[in-house]
Amino acid sequence: MKSNFSKVAYLALLFAVFSCGTKQQAGPPPASAVSVTTVQVERKPVVAMDVYPATLVPLNEVEIRPQISGYITNIYIKDGQEVKKGQNLYEIDRSKYAAALQQAEANLASAKANLDKLEKDLERYKRLDEQDAIAKQQLDHAQTAVLDAKSQMAYANAQLESAKTDYSYSVLKAPFDGRVGISQVRLGAQVSPGQPLLNTLSSTDPMALNFVINEKEIPRFNRLLKSTDTLDSLMTIELSDGSIYPYQGTLTTMDRAVGRQSGTINLRVNFPNPSQDLIAGMTVNLRVLNEDIGDQITIPYRSVTEQMGEYFVYVVQPDNTVKQQVVQLGTQVGNEIVVRGGLQEGSKIVVTGIQNLREGVQIAEQSAQLQ
Repeated sequence: MKSNFSKVAYLALLFAVFSCGTKQQAGPPPASAVSVTTVQVERKPVVAMDVYPATLVPLNEVEIRPQISGYITNIYIKDGQEVKKGQNLYEIDRSKYAAALQQAEANLASAKANLDKLEKDLERYKRLDEQDAIAKQQLDHAQTAVLDAKSQMAYANAQLESAKTDYSYSVLKAPFDGRVGISQVRLGAQVSPGQPLLNTLSSTDPMALNFVINEKEIPRFNRLLKSTDTLDSLMTIELSDGSIYPYQGTLTTMDRAVGRQSGTINLRVNFPNPSQDLIAGMTVNLRVLNEDIGDQITIPYRSVTEQMGEYFVYVVQPDNTVKQQVVQLGTQVGNEIVVRGGLQEGSKIVVTGIQNLREGVQIAEQSAQLQ
């Protein structure tokens, strides 16, 4: 019996040992480190641009339209010609307006002569009245006649001014220096006040560039408007073929109010145009140097993740875990982006393998070169 009891005890001990060993082996295996690629954050020289679609417009532009009726008898310009202020552009048949002017001048001369005669008569009647040698009624009539004559003279003078105006309208002149477009009429065309459009005159140098910004950018551009110390290359134009216009622009105007529906505001930049390379109506890109100028912290753009409107990167900790760090981003330059806040130079961040990470995860890192 004692021998059997010893065997049972031995078997129970073996079972206990076996059971303990089995439980230890059934536990979860330790988590493996996530393989990632990292880079060290450093500063680089940056020239960053904000780009805005923009449209070129002339500072001055006017439609050339007739103010009187008649036939076009002279066209003094060629299509697309540069003109100077006061230069003749079109002429409308002047004959009837010249005749009307002569008639108005004659009427004014007649009215003046009549007034002179009646004023002399009035002076004579006054002297006679002082001697009681004339009836009071006759003096009153003379005074009334002078007043009527003055009214007739004023009317004749107004008619003369109107005739002069019509006569001057028979030759249309350039109101400012600029370039005309393609003429919309030919010799012999009949015109009337306001119709048809004869041509359009636009100023060419300087040329204005209109663009739109979001209201969040207003403080920045307000500072630029008020600044007296700005970079020469602050504002440049990229033409449709990708080339850069050789002259720099000057910010001149911000509109009076933000659009209620759009939340945007219009601005204007003036550009010199001595070679006439800029043409009204052209669509170009306005390039504006932004605050990301000089040595800036830059990181690969692919290392940035967006979540709920915030941007963050994974920063490697001394124990080879990662911490999620919110960053403030600047301008994207090629495959990199400027970091304006939230990241220190010399930090190490994860570039690839981000999709497998979360806060505190252990990593196995490999260094990568910033591209």
